[in-house]
This record gives sequence, structure tokens and C-alpha cells, in this order.
Amino acid sequence: MKTDEYYLKPIKFSLFTKDKINLFLGVSVGQEQDVNDLMNARAELVQERDKLLNDITQLRRELDSNSFKQSDLEKQIQQSNEQIISLQEKITQAKNDNMRETKKREQVELELKANKQNLDLRNAEFKAQTSQFEAQQQELKKAQQHLKQLKDDNVRLTKENQILQVRLDNSRTQFTELVTTNEKLANDCSRRVIELKEKEDELVQLRKERDSEQKKKDHVEKRVRQVEDQIGEVEQQRERLRSTISSLEQEIDRFKRTQDENKKQIETLTREREQLNKTCQKLIADNQKQTDQVKTFDQTKKTLEQDITNYKDEASKQRKIILKMEKERDRYITEAGQLTNQVLALMEEVKKKELELFDQKKKIAELETRLKQQQNLYEAVRSDRNLYSKNLIESHDEIGEMKRKLKIMNHQIDQLKEEIQGKEQELVRAQADHDKVKKEKEQLIVSVEQLKREATKKEEAYANQQAEFERLNKQLSEANDERKKQLKQLQQIIAERDVLGTQLVRRNDELALLYEKLKIQQSTLNKGELQYKGRLEDLRILKLELKKLRHEKGTLQDKVSNTDDLKREVFHVQRELLRERTRCRALEEELENPMNVHRWRKLEGSDPSTFELIQKIQILQRRLIQKTEEVVQKELLIQEKEKLYAELKRILARQPGPEVAEQLSIYQETLKAKTKQLKSLASEVNMYESQIDDYKYEIDKLNRQLTEVRQKYFLQKKKETMIKERERISQAQQITTTVNGITLQEPPPDLIQPNRTIDQARFTGGGFNLKAAPKPPTLTA
Repeated sequence: MKTDEYYLKPIKFSLFTKDKINLFLGVSVGQEQDVNDLMNARAELVQERDKLLNDITQLRRELDSNSFKQSDLEKQIQQSNEQIISLQEKITQAKNDNMRETKKREQVELELKANKQNLDLRNAEFKAQTSQFEAQQQELKKAQQHLKQLKDDNVRLTKENQILQVRLDNSRTQFTELVTTNEKLANDCSRRVIELKEKEDELVQLRKERDSEQKKKDHVEKRVRQVEDQIGEVEQQRERLRSTISSLEQEIDRFKRTQDENKKQIETLTREREQLNKTCQKLIADNQKQTDQVKTFDQTKKTLEQDITNYKDEASKQRKIILKMEKERDRYITEAGQLTNQVLALMEEVKKKELELFDQKKKIAELETRLKQQQNLYEAVRSDRNLYSKNLIESHDEIGEMKRKLKIMNHQIDQLKEEIQGKEQELVRAQADHDKVKKEKEQLIVSVEQLKREATKKEEAYANQQAEFERLNKQLSEANDERKKQLKQLQQIIAERDVLGTQLVRRNDELALLYEKLKIQQSTLNKGELQYKGRLEDLRILKLELKKLRHEKGTLQDKVSNTDDLKREVFHVQRELLRERTRCRALEEELENPMNVHRWRKLEGSDPSTFELIQKIQILQRRLIQKTEEVVQKELLIQEKEKLYAELKRILARQPGPEVAEQLSIYQETLKAKTKQLKSLASEVNMYESQIDDYKYEIDKLNRQLTEVRQKYFLQKKKETMIKERERISQAQQITTTVNGITLQEPPPDLIQPNRTIDQARFTGGGFNLKAAPKPPTLTA
């Protein structure tokens, strides 16, 4: 209403001024036209005013509706802010809970990781042991191949040794033949020395040398005999080694069979483990599917939670779904527990197999020690063979020296032949000079002819000997070549032996480390076994005590069941007691006042016979002996029972009582409950995390909407302020207008003015035309 008065005041003021002006001024004809025009303009202005009033009312209504809408929006914003605050509080609470549960989950995950690492370490150790086992098998195979090669080399060397022995025998025979030929030549030389006295000294020296050579030859023959004896011993040792090698090969075959069986068992175990892994993977895949389903449900929940009105219904639905999922989760947890039990059982089987493997490794170690012993024997044989080869080389050297001496002897023989030829020439000269001694000459000629024949024979024998010598040299060169080849092969074998020795040293070091580890593990296992055996004995003793207690309980129950009989017996005994007491009283009364007058009279009777007395005594003695024996047996039984009772007391004092067992069972149950709680907490943590993600998404969405609303609100405010500023500027320019010295106030800037044309007359205040109106005609008096 105030705004209407504000708008109507200037119009009323203009009408009032117009009336006053009409009163003050006289009305002329031209002025009447102007008045008519003004009246028309006034009617138009009234119409425009009505239109403006209608527009104002509509605008007010729109303003009211907009204010209502704005208040609703503000209420909604306040509600959303309150919801945001409550959600933030819930989020903080959830975050705190999440932090706690994350800490718990981290602890559980750390324990799980530690367990997984232990499992991985055990698996890695198992794999390393299996790889080492395979490497050892490969090394065994290599060693077996090397043994086969050594056997082949041994066989080949024995064959070559036999060939060399044959050649030695041939050389010996040739040497004996040469010795015989030398002896013949020596005899011939002695004859020549007899004939030629000048060469006697040289022949004596040759004989001395020959004697020394014969001594050397005898020494060589002795050495050859010793070598032959040693070769025989080596052959015996070789046969022993062959027998031991065959036994070792049989043991290796047995070990291989056991190893193959172990491998098969390990393969079956690995297959079972793979099957278990597959089942675990299937379970993980099912869990992933369920998580995917949960995610899909969460997405549906997100879409449904956009509608705030249906939030509670959808929340109830989601809670039902979560309960179903928790039931499924519990079911899967039970399945996982069953699978863990199966895995533990399989782990126990693996431990058993590892123990069997350890036994097999022990057997391998024993076989390896035997192999080492055999290798030591083989090395001893090899050293002996090296000694024999050295002796052979020395004998070869001695043979070479003998050949050199033979060459020297042959050279000396050639010199002697030349001297003989010279002497024959001298003899011929002597024969020419001494024609007188024809007979002697003829004898000498006969002897010379004989000598010539013998010389030709000797030359032929010498040629044969030279051919044989060349043949022997060829054989010696071939033997030397073969010896060089054998030496090369020996060097290769020695190099291989050194390499194998280094490999064996490394393997032995590795085996020592493995054995140390195995000893440590076995010590721990033995300790565990001892503790386990102690616990088993304790359990056995407790079971025995339980049996005894149950037996005693049964006997006591039987006794309790027989209480009625006992009561009856007590009643009968009490009756008899009363009777006996009454009898005693009667007898006492009779003693006090006797009724029998003849009580002091002697009764007639006869004593029993001695035989009957003896029989009774014997019967009584027998009974006494039997009773004493029974008493002794019962005393022994009582002593044994007392000992057992004392031992049981000691064991019971040492052992924990039933309270400890109850506490153990309680602790186990609490542990199971805690594990279940941990699993449920982990699942709840996952659920809360998903809910937190949903809430975060919703908060982000609401924040975006809020920012958009704020931006729109601020933009509208800016637009309105801009419009107001523009209108104020335009109003400031048009507020003050002067008409004939009178200032009239225009309507406020909020008034919407109608559009006018240029030709239309513009009025202010009391309806004065702002255009230059035509001047009226001058009035005359």
C-alpha cells in the first residue's frame, strides 16, 4: 500500500495544481481545447495508470511467489546443510571407525603377510632343496658317467698294459738272443785274443764291461719280476674294485628306484597343491564376483539415493541385501576354514614326505661316503700305477743305455775286424817273406779260410741283427708314440680329475652347509618330537587316571546302588547284636546267681588220639602256609599300588590340572571367535569403505549442485544490481524537470513508463505539455 501511495501522490499533486491553475486563470476558447486535450490525456493516463497498477499487482504476486520459492529454497538449503553436517559427522565417525578397523586390518594383514612370507620361505626352501636334490642327481649321473669313463679307461689301459707286457716279453726274448749272440761273439773274440795276444787287455776290459752289463741285466730282470708281481696285485685290487663298483651300482639303482617313487609322490602332492590352488582361485573369483555384485548394488543404491524421498526404503533394501551377503560371507568363511584344514593336513603330509626325503638323503650321504672311499682306493691304485709307470720309464732308460753300450760294442767289433784285416795282410806278407814255413802257411791258410767263412757267417748274422735292431727301433718308436699319446690322455684325465676335484670340493662345501641346515632343522624337529612325546605320555597317563577314576566312579555307583542291601545287613547285624547282648546279660545273671548245682563235677570224656592231633596240626600248618603266601602276595600288590600311587601323585603334581585344559579350550574358543570377528570386521570395513565412497560421491554431487545454485544466485543478484544501477542512473538524469519555474517530482525509478512516440505530447506534474504549444491570441480589453 505504501508503494501505491508513493506512486499516486505525484498524480494527485498534479491534478490539484491543475485545479488551482484553472481557478486562478480564466478559461478561454483555446484554453478549452487545451483542457479537452488535457482531459483526453488524463483519461489515457488513467488507463495507463490502471494498466500499471495491474502490472504492479502481477509483479507483486510474482515477487511473493518468488519470495516463497526463495524461502523454500533457503529451507531446502538449510536442510541440505544440516544433512551435510550430519553426513560429515557420520563420515568422521565412520572415518574414525575405519581408521581403527584399518589399523586392526593392517595388523591382521601384517600377520597374514608374515604367515605368507613364512609359507613362501618354506616353499622356496622346499624348491631349493628339490633343485639341489635334482642337481645332486645330475652330479650323481655325471659321477656315474665319469666312473664309466674311468672304467673304460682302466680297461683300455689294462689292454695297453697287456700289449706292452707282450712287447716287453718279445724284447726280452730278443735281448736274450742278442746276449747269446754277444756270448758267441765274445767266445770268438777270446779265440781271436788267444791268437792275437796284443788285444788281450782290450778283451779283458770288454769282459769286465760285459759282466757289469750282465749284473745290470739281472737287476733289471729282478725289477721286471717285482713289477709283474705288483701288476698281479693291482689286477686283484681291480677285480675287488669291480665287485665293489657293481655293488655300488646296485645300491645306486635301488636309490634311483626309491628316488623315482619319492618323485612320483612329490608330483602327486604338487598336483594336489595345484588343485587346492585352483579351488582357492575359484573361491577368490567367486569373492570377486560377489564384490562386483556389491559394486553393482552400490551403484544402484547411488542412483536410488539421488531421490531423497525414497532414501529410507532403499536403505532398508540395501540392509537386507547386506544381511544376505553377510550370510553368504559366513558360508564362504566356513568353506575357507575347511580348505585351510585341508591345506594343514596336506602340509603335514608334505612334512612326512620331507622326513622321508631326509632319510633318503642320509642314505645318499652314506653312499657318497662309500663312493669317496672307493675314490680314495682308486687314487691309491692310480698312484701305484704312476709308480709302476715311473719304474717302466726307468727300465726303458736302462734298455736305452744297454742299446748304446751295444752300439759301442758293435763299433769295437768293427774296429777289431779292421785290425784283423790288417793282421791278415801282415800275415800274407809274412807268408811271402817266409816261403820256408809252407806247412805253417797252409795251416794258417786253412785257419784263415775258416775264419773267413766264420766272418761271412758273422757278417750275415750281423746283418740280420741290424735288421732286427732296426725293427726293434721301429717298435720302440711306435711304443714311444703310444706312450706320448697315453701321457697326453693321462694329462687330460688328470685335468678332468682336478676339475672334478674342485667341483667335488664345492659340492662337498654345499653339502656341508645343507647338512648343517638339516642338522639344525632336525634338532628343532627332535626337540619338537620330544616335547610331542612328552605331551603324548602326559595324555596317556591322564587317560589312565581317567579310566581309574571312571572305574572308581562305577564301583562307587555300584556301592551306592547296593545301599539298600547294606542297610538290610546292618539291620540284621544290629538284631544279632541285641540278641547276643541279651544272651550275655542272661549269662552274667546266671553267673551271679547260678542255677546249676553240679557245675563243679568232672565230665566224662576221652582225649583225641595223637594221629588225629598230628593230622589236624598238618592241616592247620598247610592253611597257615597258604594264608602267609596270600598275605605276602597281597603285601606285594599293596606295595606296587603304593608305588604307582606315589608316581601318579608326582606326575599329577608336575602336570597341569583340568583348569589349564579348560583355560586352553576357552582360549581356543576366544581365538576362533576373534578370528571370526576379524573376518567380519574386515568385511564390514570393505562395506563401510564402499559406503564412504558412495557418501563422498553424493557429497561431491551436492557440493556441485550447491556451487551451481550459488553461481546462479550470484549471477541473478549481479543482473538485478546492474539493472537497478542503470535505472537509478536514468532516473537521476530525469528526476528534476522544471516547468515555468515549478519543480515537479517524477515517479520513482521502479515505475515502468509506457513507450511514447516523438510526436506524442509529454506531460509532467499537473498535466502540462512539455512541447512548445502555439501561442494563444492576445485578448483585448
